[in-house]
Formats: sequence, C-alpha cells, structure tokens
Amino acid sequence: MSPSSPHPYIPNTDDDRREMLEAIGVATVDDLFADIPSAFRIDGLGLPAALSEVELIREMAALADRSVVTGNGVTSFLGGGAYHHFIPSTVGHVIGRSEYATAYTPYQPEISQGTLQTMFELQSMTCELMGMDIANGGVYDGASALAEACLMACRVTGRSRIALHSSVNPAYVDVVRTYASGPGLTVDVLANADVTDEYACLAVQHPAFLGDLIEVWSLAEATRAAGALYITSVDPISLGMLTPPGEYGADIAVAEGQSLGWPVNYGGPYLGLFACRQKYVRQMPGRIVGRTTDLDGKTGYVLTLQTREQHIRRERATSNICTSQQLVGLAATVYLATMGKEGLRQVAESCYHKAHYAAQLIDGIDGYTVSVAEPFFKEFTVRCPRSPSEINQSLLERDIIGGLDVSDRIENGMLVCVTEMNTREEIDRLADGLRDASE
Repeated sequence: MSPSSPHPYIPNTDDDRREMLEAIGVATVDDLFADIPSAFRIDGLGLPAALSEVELIREMAALADRSVVTGNGVTSFLGGGAYHHFIPSTVGHVIGRSEYATAYTPYQPEISQGTLQTMFELQSMTCELMGMDIANGGVYDGASALAEACLMACRVTGRSRIALHSSVNPAYVDVVRTYASGPGLTVDVLANADVTDEYACLAVQHPAFLGDLIEVWSLAEATRAAGALYITSVDPISLGMLTPPGEYGADIAVAEGQSLGWPVNYGGPYLGLFACRQKYVRQMPGRIVGRTTDLDGKTGYVLTLQTREQHIRRERATSNICTSQQLVGLAATVYLATMGKEGLRQVAESCYHKAHYAAQLIDGIDGYTVSVAEPFFKEFTVRCPRSPSEINQSLLERDIIGGLDVSDRIENGMLVCVTEMNTREEIDRLADGLRDASE
C-alpha cells in the first residue's frame, strides 16, 4: 500500500507517515526495502477486496465450519502428542481474567506478583508430579523441552553426541535435530540401550510414541554406566498411576503440558514442562521463579538464575527462549490444583481401562490385530486390513475422527488413543465403524 493511502488497521495519517519518513531520511516507503534485491520482491499479494466486519465474521465462520472438531456428535480417537481430556470449568474462569492475558515475561516483580506466584506453583507441582528436585516456569512445548534437555546434557557432560531412543515421537526427533544443527551436535536414534561414553545423554519417551510402556529402569542403568544423562519425555496424565521419572533415575524430565487443562488447538500454543536434578540447575534453560521475603518480611516472588542471552553474554546463555507460555502454564496450574492427586489418578485409571477395553474389542474384529499382550497406557497400535487413510475416511462419515496413520512404522498401522472423554458407546461405535470399513 502506498504511503498516500491510510491503512485500514493502522491509525497513522498521511501526515504521520510523511513525518516519519522525513525523520528516517527517505522519500518513500519503498526506499526502506532498497537493500532487498528486486528478484525477491513482489508488487502485491493479489488479495481480494476488503470486507466489512459483518462480512468478515461470516467468511471466518464459513471457514471454521469446514473443520471437524470434537463435540456436537463428533468423537475423536486421535492422539500422537495432542490429547482430548476433560478441562474443569475453573480453568476457563481463571485464565479468562484480563490481568493474565499476556505471554510477556514478568520482568518487573513489583507489578507481577500474581503471575510470578502462579509460575512458582506450577514449578512446585511439576516437581511433585515428576519426582524431581527443581523445575522451571515452562518452555515452548514438549518437543522443544526435549531438545533443550539434550542441549543441556551436552553442556553438563561436555560431549557432543545425542542419543534418542526409538520410543521418541518422530516429530520430536526432528525438533531435536533442528536444535542440534546450530551448535553442530550429532543426533543418533537407537533401537536399544547401546549407549557409549561418547553420548551426552539417552532420551526416551514413556509411554512410547506408539503407546507401549518401555523398560525405563534398565535403560536408566545403561545410561548411567556410560556416564551420560538420562532424559525422559513423559505424558503427565500417565503419572497419575505410573512411576514418576525421578524414581527410576531420570536426570532431566520433560513433558508436553497440553493435556493439563488446554484444548486441542490446531498448532498450539502448547506448554513444555521441564524439571531436573538440583545439581544441574545452573544449566537449566528458561525462567525459574524463586520465593523470598522483602525487607518487611513479607513473601515475594522473583525471577532467579536468569541465564538467558537477555541477561548474560550470548555464548554463555543456556537458552534463547523468548516467549513466556505462562497463560498455558496457568491453565496447567489451575488444572492440577483442581484435580489434585486423587483426581489425576482417576483420570489416568479411566484412560487405562477404557483404552484396554477398546483394544480388546478391536482385536476381536476380523482383519484387525492389536498386540494386547504388550503393556500400554492410553494409546495402542492397530494393524488394519486396509490403509488407515481409507479407513479414517470411512470413520469420518460416521462422525468419528480415527487414529493416527503410522504406516511408515507398521504396515497399515493406526495409532488409536482413548481418554476419559470417550464413552463406552463411542468406543462401541468405533468398533462398528472399523468393522464396516474393513468390508
């Protein structure tokens, strides 16, 4: 848009634009982009004509109607890293307060005591949940939390090779490789516990990406024998009934916090939970909130051990994480406080029993196979008689969102997820839909 035409969403007048250009010392807006070669510039985006607010709302509503979402008769059995769990009404009431609606880091403690206290509470509950010594206020998501943990292990050990167990979500593997590419670290995916003294860490996912419960205890022993750090990426809901990582020897424990009170959004934002042993705290990335007292003896909360590049020399920074995920972190805090230990255990047990009911039901359908003898939590793989993409299309016609296609790992494999939100009737409908789809 030319500088003579006011922008519909920016309140600068023509005089404002002219004054700013004169202050900068250029004649036109185009002069600001003179350093960009013409081959990389376009004349315009070819956008349609502007709409009124009413027309725009109608347009966005029509686009939204094309999405298939859970609720209103649609049920989902899709997992693989994002999960449909119950969200108590308390979560929406608290995070809906305007004073919490920010992703900005609370640098000024004197005006941010409420936000800092909720971060401190999240850290405390993360430590209790994972059985670890110390936690930060959260990072971007579960994948980046795992990547940050691997980089942290390299700093602690002085080694430059990262081992990821085959149980790790392939999307997480890609993120770790991306993070490792900058500092020139090598990333290997191992199918077993062949960890040597060249590796800084072994990172595992428990439950595994394909849903099975792996032997985390023996992997911990093999990792310690190699002098490497043991990293676990866990499903926080599973910790309502499974052993926390701190008890089976994890040095660093991370998790995707989306299942703790946050809906399944297309692309996020999500929340990475991050905890470690006390002795590694100075290498931990992200923000850490500490509790102290002021000169009058009153409790106060502050950011402490700030080792990001905003505060120290760039080359010594533990992380370059910038955006605070505290709104999602607040939702997790309210969720955990509302559910409590018993509530979380009930959710975990409900997921476990419903998933096993579904697995037994599906395994009894001709053409489908489930390894029901292998232990799993709430996700399991199904060998289908046809491609999962075809079967999922058939299920969608019944208002059922099917499982994740994992045919790249298992022939005609589908990863099915069952949570406490799936009723017995819905599971039976899934079985009927799979039976009809095979025919």
